[in-house]
Amino acid sequence: MITTAIVYDHRGRTAKNRPGPLEVRVTNERKVHYVNTGVKVLRSEWKYGMVIDHPHADELNERLVSIEKAVEREVNNRLARQLQIDVAEIKRAVWGVRENGATQQTTFLDWYERTYPTLNLSAGTRRRYKSVLARLRACAIINRYEDVTTENIYRWDEWLHQTVKARSGNGNGCDGAIFNHHKVLKAMIARAVLSGMVINNPYDRLRGQFKRGDVETVPFLTEAEVDAFLAVEPVGNMMRAAKDIFIFQLYTGMSYSDAQRFDIRDYKEVDGRFIRVGARVKTGVPFVSQLLPPALDVLKRNGMKVPTLSNQKYNMCLKILGADAGFRVPLHSHIARHTFATWMLKNGVKIENVSRMLGHTNITQTQRYAKVLAESVHNDFDRMEKLLTNKKNDEKVTTNGSNILDADCL
Repeated sequence: MITTAIVYDHRGRTAKNRPGPLEVRVTNERKVHYVNTGVKVLRSEWKYGMVIDHPHADELNERLVSIEKAVEREVNNRLARQLQIDVAEIKRAVWGVRENGATQQTTFLDWYERTYPTLNLSAGTRRRYKSVLARLRACAIINRYEDVTTENIYRWDEWLHQTVKARSGNGNGCDGAIFNHHKVLKAMIARAVLSGMVINNPYDRLRGQFKRGDVETVPFLTEAEVDAFLAVEPVGNMMRAAKDIFIFQLYTGMSYSDAQRFDIRDYKEVDGRFIRVGARVKTGVPFVSQLLPPALDVLKRNGMKVPTLSNQKYNMCLKILGADAGFRVPLHSHIARHTFATWMLKNGVKIENVSRMLGHTNITQTQRYAKVLAESVHNDFDRMEKLLTNKKNDEKVTTNGSNILDADCL
């Protein structure tokens, strides 16, 4: 009879307070074989046959179950073909190890290509992961697991600045795109670390090195511009749907993807208020939502649902609606979320609460809206200073004029 189980460091060689290996133990007719899972944890983090008290416990446990099933499947396959249990052959089948002169593991990029389609990502984010993979292959700096180093991350960044910006034809416009490339690669390396493929994530030693270049500029609508947008009379069902979606975003702070997946059944009615604590579609970050009257009006007009439009059609309609409202800058869906945040902060809502409303991963993301408001405040100060200066000049003119009149009278 064949049995399998996950065990901790069967050789007992792990030093105290150091992470030790988790292995699949295969027992067949009193013979025991061990297959390393590539996962390492502290001894205190392994109890009752599972990882506990670890920041990534759920992901590690899922991976261990997957590896154990893969090992068991391969063992049964070999027995069915009347082959001996060979740990090296089992590893080769489970981990994708192949012979090429010397035993060699599949590359980091091969693993990346197999892994990202299985992740719970939106369609747009999945396309971004695919694009980053294509550029990693084109760059040819990072390929094997051992290529995942700090030095190569810097080389990858340099290649991106030369290639991505050159294609864009804009010296300043692609900082955000390059930042997103680093963001995707960092996330995939973090998964590789959890899977035991990579020992350390080099991005952990590069905190703050690769910053988003466009975070200082956050476009939003003023109160007058919001009034102008609300006054626009859209023509056709698609334009009306686009206007309603934008209004819903304006007064909920939801992103386009969250608004499109809105379901009134997720909300509880408490004292006439519709309240929800949920998670963002894109990031899974918790957020707090309450439906304000303008958002409820949109729902009532549409059978308690948010109208649905593809992202492309939605933004196309917004450009037309924005032009009709007299906006010089093209209107797009993100502006509604930015406007909600600045509106909340301007009206005295604490920045910590705005961060919860938006579902930001940390308050630093929300602080960029406060910077925009600071600029707005400075502009107001400049305007007031100009008014005071003009008033002072007017007073001087009046005084000089009265003196002349007095002289004439004399």
